[in-house]
Amino acid sequence: MDLLKHDIATEFPEFKDKIHTLKTSNAHFAKLFEQYDELNHAIGKIEGGDGAITDEALEMEKKKRLKLKDEISHMLHA
Repeated sequence: MDLLKHDIATEFPEFKDKIHTLKTSNAHFAKLFEQYDELNHAIGKIEGGDGAITDEALEMEKKKRLKLKDEISHMLHA
C-alpha cells in the first residue's frame, strides 16, 4: 500500500499552507496530525505484511484514522 494515498498533504492539497501554519501554531492540530501520521504508517506496515493483526482489529485502526482525518478536516475548513 502506498502511504502517500492517505497522508494529510495528499488528502488536502489545497490546504498545504494552512496545514503548515496550524502545525506550528496550534498544539491540538499538531497532536492530531502526529497521531494520524503514526496511525497511517502503522496501518501501511500491517497492510504491507509487516505485522499481523486480525481483520477486525485492522478495521478498528482504519476507523480511528478516519476519525482523526475528520477532525483534521473540520479544523482545516474552519
